[in-house]
Amino acid sequence: MSESRIPVIALAPWLSGDPAARAATARRVDRALRTAGFLLVTGHGVEPELRAAVRREARSFFHLDARVKERYAVRVGGRGWLGPGAEANAYAEGGQSPPDLKESLSFAADEPTGDPAVDAEWFLPNTWPAEVPGLRPLVEEYLARTRELSDRLLELLGVALGEGEDFFTRHTAHPTWGFNINWYPGRDVLGEPEPGQFRIGPHTDFGTVTVLDRQAGRGGLQVFTDEGGWEDAPYDPDALTVNIGDLMARWTGGRWRSGRHRVLPPPADDPAEELMSLVYFHECDPGTDVRGVDSHVYLRAQLDAITTE
Repeated sequence: MSESRIPVIALAPWLSGDPAARAATARRVDRALRTAGFLLVTGHGVEPELRAAVRREARSFFHLDARVKERYAVRVGGRGWLGPGAEANAYAEGGQSPPDLKESLSFAADEPTGDPAVDAEWFLPNTWPAEVPGLRPLVEEYLARTRELSDRLLELLGVALGEGEDFFTRHTAHPTWGFNINWYPGRDVLGEPEPGQFRIGPHTDFGTVTVLDRQAGRGGLQVFTDEGGWEDAPYDPDALTVNIGDLMARWTGGRWRSGRHRVLPPPADDPAEELMSLVYFHECDPGTDVRGVDSHVYLRAQLDAITTE
């Protein structure tokens, strides 16, 4: 996929404070989000050593016996382990497909607001597997960096849209967020995929901004555009992949498009290929009105839609 569709955006010029550099960065972001809804971002401040350490600890969990992992099993939207067959993202587009070929460790916002009803739905404590005690401090450090980055990105998006820096962040004082560590085993673990089965089926994300740290692979990320159809997403090991979701597209009145994507099935010619993605979903404050839609009523409906049970 060409850089004209998914460009590499260096954050340093934006953060420099130079008006011309900031304006040029905002224009490139606006063009990209009109086309594919995706960016690659460098200068993000999330060290590769931290990302590798989160993967190392998470891999220890995913390689545990299934009977151990089952103690942490939850439904989509919960905090814990999503086992094989729990999720089918293509359902969100109204289609039927086999379940996604992945497992996930899922975490979410856990700082209470003081509103009992809101906290009971969106700000519950996270579950930390006792078998991998090193995971929690690493994930919490990763989340702190990624949450800060996401607000900086929202400031950039506000200017790219022609509004002020706080156009979006005024609605992220106490946001919900979700974080999935997605494990994509190879065919040596899963066997042969069913017809039409993907590691993650075609879909758009539901919320505002998604920040993804991914690994390159033959069974990796593809992005859809009207001009090119399905194409392999560009990869830069130093960059994070950023895409916008349905609520952000709605917030802009359709000026930007929600990035449609999928993750290919594990390749037949590399049956041992195992990938892991760190996927952070940044949202807004509960109850935010996005052009007549309650943001979190919408989010809950979409999470329910992709649940296979």
